[in-house]
Amino acid sequence: MAERITGTPDEPWSVDRLGAELKGYIGRLGHLWVEGEITQWSASRGNVFGKLKDVSGDSTVAFNVWSSTLARIEGEFGQGDRVVLLVKPDYWPRAGTLSMITQQIRHVGLGDLLARLEALRRALAAEGLFDASRKRALPFLPGVIGLITGRDSDAEKDVLRNAQLRWPGVRFRVEHAAVQGDQTVPTVLAALERLEADPEVDVIVIARGGGDFQNLLGFSDERLVRAVAAATTPVVSAIGHENDRPLLDDVADLRASTPTDAAKRVVPDVAEELARIAQARAQLRQRVTQLVAREAERLEGVRSRPALARPETLIDVRAEDLARLTARADELAGRVVEVAGQRLDHLRQTLRALSPQATLDRGYAVVQTAAGSVARDAATVAAGDALLVTLASGTLDAQVTAAHPEL
Repeated sequence: MAERITGTPDEPWSVDRLGAELKGYIGRLGHLWVEGEITQWSASRGNVFGKLKDVSGDSTVAFNVWSSTLARIEGEFGQGDRVVLLVKPDYWPRAGTLSMITQQIRHVGLGDLLARLEALRRALAAEGLFDASRKRALPFLPGVIGLITGRDSDAEKDVLRNAQLRWPGVRFRVEHAAVQGDQTVPTVLAALERLEADPEVDVIVIARGGGDFQNLLGFSDERLVRAVAAATTPVVSAIGHENDRPLLDDVADLRASTPTDAAKRVVPDVAEELARIAQARAQLRQRVTQLVAREAERLEGVRSRPALARPETLIDVRAEDLARLTARADELAGRVVEVAGQRLDHLRQTLRALSPQATLDRGYAVVQTAAGSVARDAATVAAGDALLVTLASGTLDAQVTAAHPEL
C-alpha cells in the first residue's frame, strides 16, 4: 500500500499548521495512566520537570508536574522511584516539544512489585538458572578480582580495604557503574562484559552498600540476571542487604551479605594460611620423626639378631651340620658296601655250588659226541664213535670200544 502524502511541493504545510495538527492529534489521546521509573526529578520555581523511563525497555518520556498539582500530591518522590502517573500528553508548537502534563502521581505498590518479582523469580528458577549444580566454585586465590560498584562508594572502599588486609598482594580491576536509577542495568551489564573479556580476571564481585527495595530493583532486572547466568567467570553478589533479596543473589555463584563479607569470601587470610602451613609443617615433621624413629628401632632390632651381630655363627652351625651329615653319609655308605659285599659273596658261593665246574671238581666228567651233544645214555653211542671227555682240568679225546646200555 502506497504511503499517503499530504500537501505538495508547491503547496506545502506551514510549520504552524504542522504544529497545530500534531497538538490536535496528541490532544485526542486524553488522559493516560503510565508506569515507569523516574530518572530525572528537577524542581524549579515550584514546578517539577522530570523524565520517566520504561521499567524493562529503553523508552523515555518527559513529564511536568505544575506547582498547583504538586501541592495536592501526597508523599515524597525522587530519582529512582517506581511510579504510575496520570498524564495528559501535550505538544508545544512554539518549542516543538512533547510533554506529559501530570495530574496525579503515585508510588507503585510494594505488593505489586513483590508479586512481579516473585513471578519472575519462579520463571527463572523453572529454567534452572538458580540451580546449585550450575554454580561455579571460586578460585582459592584469584590472580585478579573484577569489582563492579559505584564510583567512590563505601562498598568499593570496603571491598578493597578488607581484601588487601587479608592478602596484601591481591590485585583488582575496578569497573564503576550506576548502582541505582535507570542507568544501573546498562552500566552494570557493560562493566560485566568488559570484565568477562579480560582473561586475567578470575572472579567478579558486584557490590553495593545496601539500600531500600526500590533502589535495588535494578539488580532484579531479567537482562542482568541472564547475563550473570551466562557468564563464564564466577560472580559474587554483594549488594549489602538482608531483608530484600534481589534476583542477582539467586543467580550468582556466591551471595555475600555485605561488601566486607565478599572480600572475606573471595580472598583467603594470609595470616590464617601461614598458620595452617606452620601447623601442617609441624604435623609433617612430627610424623616423619616418628617414622624415622620407628624404622631406626626396627633396624636396630634386625642388627641385634645373632645372624647379623656375628654372621660367622651361621656358617659354624652349618659347618657342624655338614660334618655330621658327612660322617653319617660315610657310615651309611660303608654299611651299604659291606652288606652288598656279603650278599655278593653269598651269590658267588651259590653260583659256584651250582656251577658244572664244581661237579667236575668232585671227579665227574662231561662226555660229548662228535656232534657236540652230551652223551647221557650208552645206547646213543656205538663202538668206534669218537668222544670228547671234559675233566675238571683239561679234555680227553676217546673212542668207544664197547657200549653197554642199561638193561
